[in-house]
Amino acid sequence: EKHQVERGLYIKSFVYGGLDGIVTTFAVVAGVAGANLSASVVLILGVANLIADGISMAFGDYLSTKAEKEYMAAERGRETWETRNYPEGEKREMIEIYKAKGIPEADAKTVVEALSKHKKSWIDIMMVEELGLVEKHEHPVKSALVTFISFIFFGSIPVLIYLIARFVPFFAARTFLAACIITGSTLFFLGTLKIYFTRQHWYRAGLEMLLLGGLAATAAYVVGVLLGGMV
Repeated sequence: EKHQVERGLYIKSFVYGGLDGIVTTFAVVAGVAGANLSASVVLILGVANLIADGISMAFGDYLSTKAEKEYMAAERGRETWETRNYPEGEKREMIEIYKAKGIPEADAKTVVEALSKHKKSWIDIMMVEELGLVEKHEHPVKSALVTFISFIFFGSIPVLIYLIARFVPFFAARTFLAACIITGSTLFFLGTLKIYFTRQHWYRAGLEMLLLGGLAATAAYVVGVLLGGMV
């Protein structure tokens, strides 16, 4: 089976950006609803939170991805220098690593001697075996854009329900209930997407996200009720 490497690089940013967006925005909605404030306040706070947190998430993703790539490049440069200037020492390190994995010394030496003839492959394997680093090919800007777009798209759902309620009487009478149902369904859907990189069962991943998002919204609602009663 052919692995979808390119898509897999950014699915984590897509899922976690969307989850963070919808959870934080719905928490704002729940807090305002708990304080029994107007729909206008929900829209103002919701949109402000959506834009500010979306930009913050995107910058955080960009900087963390960039820092990770720079760290990988620095470690690769160090390994390259060591294999060029102290090849025997690097070979001994690899032999010890393979021996620790249960490979007989004679076989370990044979493997390392063969690998050392192919410099790039040797360094690639040294990065994984010696340092435990697996190089990724994520582009910091692409990763940040995926996070931002996903955050804005999914995070706007609770706010859009309040906007739609201004024009649809059915939603106007049940706005917060509709927001809870639609947001909960979206949380479950996003949670199921985690199976692409967590290996969970889809329904467990969905329920886990639904429960965690529900817990955050409940906490925000209770705080809204408490603080709303003090105003």
